[in-house]
Amino acid sequence: MIEKKNTTQTDWVDPDDAPDLSTPYWKEQFAKAKVTRGRPKIAVLKRSTTIRLDADILEKFRAQGPRWQSRINEVLKEWLARN
Repeated sequence: MIEKKNTTQTDWVDPDDAPDLSTPYWKEQFAKAKVTRGRPKIAVLKRSTTIRLDADILEKFRAQGPRWQSRINEVLKEWLARN
């Protein structure tokens, strides 16, 4: 009978090299850090509304792919600029 060799290392060292975040240095860094949450603010705020459009108009804009609502917004802006 062949005897198996023990291949498991017993002198394993945890490779975690993360710094100790409870030290005064890191506490100071966290205190100075600016906390920002959520989506970045845009220059021009948009408002949510409900609008009724003819089915064929809506289908054509949606068929052009993503951002169909933004394209409708652009068309309306162009129309307002001309009138």
